[in-house]
Order: sequence, then C-alpha cells, then structure tokens
Amino acid sequence: MSCEEDGPSEQGPNSVGPCTSFSSETDAKSGDVITVTIGATVPTGFEHTAAEEVKEKIGVEARISKDRGRIYFPITTDKLFQVHLLRSVDNLFVVVEEYDHYRFKQSKEETLMELQQLASKLPWTNALEVWKLNGTLKKKKGHRKGGNTTKVKPNRNTADVAAADTEQQLHQVVSAAESHLEADSAANAEPCEQDSQEAAPEARVIKFRVTCNRAGDKHSFSSNEAARDFGGAVQEFFQWKADMTKFDIEVLLNIHNEEMVIGIALTEESLHRRNISHFGPTTLRSTLCYGMLRLCKPQASDVILDPMCGTGAIPLEGAIEFSSSFYIAGDNNDMAVNRTVNNICHIQKRRADKGRISGLPIDTVQWDLCSLPIRTSSVDIIITDMPFGKRMGSKKKNWDLYPLCLREMARVCRPGSGKAVLLTQDKKCFAKAISRMGGLWRKLHTVWVNVGGLHAGVYLLKRTGAVFGQTPEDVHESRGMSNTQGDEKEDKELS
Repeated sequence: MSCEEDGPSEQGPNSVGPCTSFSSETDAKSGDVITVTIGATVPTGFEHTAAEEVKEKIGVEARISKDRGRIYFPITTDKLFQVHLLRSVDNLFVVVEEYDHYRFKQSKEETLMELQQLASKLPWTNALEVWKLNGTLKKKKGHRKGGNTTKVKPNRNTADVAAADTEQQLHQVVSAAESHLEADSAANAEPCEQDSQEAAPEARVIKFRVTCNRAGDKHSFSSNEAARDFGGAVQEFFQWKADMTKFDIEVLLNIHNEEMVIGIALTEESLHRRNISHFGPTTLRSTLCYGMLRLCKPQASDVILDPMCGTGAIPLEGAIEFSSSFYIAGDNNDMAVNRTVNNICHIQKRRADKGRISGLPIDTVQWDLCSLPIRTSSVDIIITDMPFGKRMGSKKKNWDLYPLCLREMARVCRPGSGKAVLLTQDKKCFAKAISRMGGLWRKLHTVWVNVGGLHAGVYLLKRTGAVFGQTPEDVHESRGMSNTQGDEKEDKELS
C-alpha cells in the first residue's frame, strides 16, 4: 500500500508517514457520506476466505494485513450495517490511522514519549463519527464481564437525557479534535479545548480504555506500557475518563513489528458468538465453521454430512448461511447429540420470535462413525472437526480411528464429485491415514489455522472416481480378511 508523508507537525521525526487513508476530514464536516477504512479480525488462515466474502457481499477489495488474522477494506458509512452481517469476521474496528513502517526508537522512554505525542496528532474526527453511527446500528448489549451487573429499571426520560448527553459530548469531542488538527500551534489549540469543556460542564463524560495488541521481539516496550502511556495521552487530549470494564469507547493500538494501526472498536464482543447456546468441550467458533464451509463451496440440493458434529456448530452455520443444501449431523455420544438438538431448537425459536421461517434444513442422528447408516455414494460433502487427541480421544486411538473413518467417509461420498473438509491437529496421523487411502481420496489443499492455541490443518479432499470396494486397498484388505477366516476355519477343524 502506498504511503504519503505528512508535514512535520503531523508525525514524529523518526516515523514514516501514515498510509493514505480512504477518508478525508472534509467529508465529516459537510455531513456527506464518509469513506473510512474498516479493520476486521478473522480466524487465522482464513484471511483470503474473508476477503472473498467482503468482495462478494460488499463489493470492495480487501487488503490482507502482514499480521495474520486481520484484513482491511474501505467502506462508506451508508453500508456500515452490511459489515456487521459478515459471517467470517470476529471483531470489527474503524481505522484512525495506520503506519506501514513506523520507526520505533531504541530507547523505551523515547518511544513511549513519541506515542504520547502521537495521540494529539491523529485524525480522530471520521473514526468518532463512524463510532457514533455504529452505536445506532448494533444492539445494545450489557457490560462486559467483570463490571457491575446490578440492573436498574429503565427510565425512558433518563435514557433520552443520557443519550442526548453522550451525543452532545461526542460532538464536542469531534469539534475539539478538528480544532486541534487545524491549529497552527499548540497555543491556538488549548483555548479550543478549554472552550469545549466549559460549554457543557454537565455533559456525561465518555468512558474509554486502550487495548494494545503487539507482536514482534524487537520492541523496547511492553504492550501494557504502550497502552498505559498512549491511553494517558488520549485521556488528556479528549478529557475522557478511563474505565477498564464499563467503557463506551475502546481504542485499539495494534502493533506488528514495524506496522502500527490505531483504531476504534465497533464490536463489544466477537461476532462468532451467534449460534451456539449449549457448548461442549471442543465447540468450534462459528467464523471458523463458515471458513470451512466456504472451502467446499456448497451447491443447491447438496447433501452435507458432519459425522462427528459435537455441538452441531458446523451444520448449524451451514443451514443458516447455505440454506439450499441439506445437512445431517451425527455423533456417537448421546450428550453431543442432545447439545446439537438444543442448539437447533434455540436457533428455531430465535427465528420464530423474529417472525421468520423457523425451519432449518438439518437433521440429527446418533450413530457409529465407522458404520454409518447411510447409503453408499449418497453424500456430496463431508465436513467435520476430527478429534485432536487432546481434549477428545487420544493420539494412540487416532492411529486406528482415522483410517477407519476415512474409509467409511469414502463409502458414503459420491465418487468423482464428492469432497471432504476435515479439521485436525494430529497432522502425522492424518498424513499416514491419507497415504493408505490413496485410491479413494486425493488431497487438494491445506489451510493452516490456529484453534485454541493449537496449530491445526483444514484439509480439503476430493473423492476419486474409484468405486468403493474395488480399489487396491480394498482388495488387499478383503484378501487379508479371507485369509484370516480360512486360518480360523482350519484351526477349528484341527481341534
């Protein structure tokens, strides 16, 4: 991304100019539609999948960050609501400013001082306008965990006054930011800030916190130190009140080696918390499930099978987003099947409460994975989260389980056109099992993902055209079974 260097008053002497932003300060003043840059965190490894969804649903090109798990794309404020409908993103934030190559000082004290000075030089206006607009779009949610959970009976008049105070305070903040950015010197900026404070002494003070996400081993400072000093400068600049739990605004300071992005959060909690109400020990995030589903590209009337469904996270996400296909969820554990049924009922009730069609193209069965009650060559896509051998199963059992389940999956999958998307962290065992199934499965692609801190792989397999039961592996196995049966018969005759 091309960068343009601003004047010396806008940046430190040792920092490269910020990347050209898609926004302009004149847009915010004129009241027209503002164009800003939105940042989104996505499941690590599925950045390209998320970029494809942004292109498909919003119609803009997304840029994948050097820091894995983030994408950036421009958007106008009239399409802001569409961003919250994306299925592949976890958290959203509006970019205040970004630096591709920020030259951090060698000394910790000098670097932290530079971060403090940077707070008053950033173009906050458009980002704050988007934050205010975003507050009217998203649902009002409770405070985060750790805060005071005491509920107060809502009062309409009080709520209206509080909302008016917040909006009034925000307008004052935006005005103060514009005044500071347009001032030729700090002496001219100070009266503007004092005037804004004196204008509304009774306005409700906005609460905020700064969160620093840092990656890289060449920094002389820690994440807490950067958040503390930068947050102190933000507090002094806007006269906001710091609050770690009951905050109105969360300022993000994302640092990855030399890349630094300052933003304002648009989501209070991750967007992957949308489908599951009954959790299991290894429940997948809905955003990761969506990425796996997009890999296999479901088509209308496809029969999609999850033979180890757990809580039903994958088939539920598919039934909601790719509703023209039919999903079969199964597991050998009765508790897992019950959780899946409860999650399906939860989604159906939620849809019925909203006046929408409550039915979902999904069914649930309890079965033995190695002997599925499904007709041969009747399934189009198999997608599942296989046991890693950590919380579920064991590494030792996987050596027997993986070949058996891959063989049974090959039996029910359509030859030539069938696909399988399998998630596992036991890479060595899976590679060995695939090598033994060379006549039935062919590996097309692997996406490396981070699942709860574990480095796992999402494997896209293609079912070969070989007829089940006639491959060299099947012939060898059938001969082995016949020889074993013959030996047993001879032993009985001798006895």
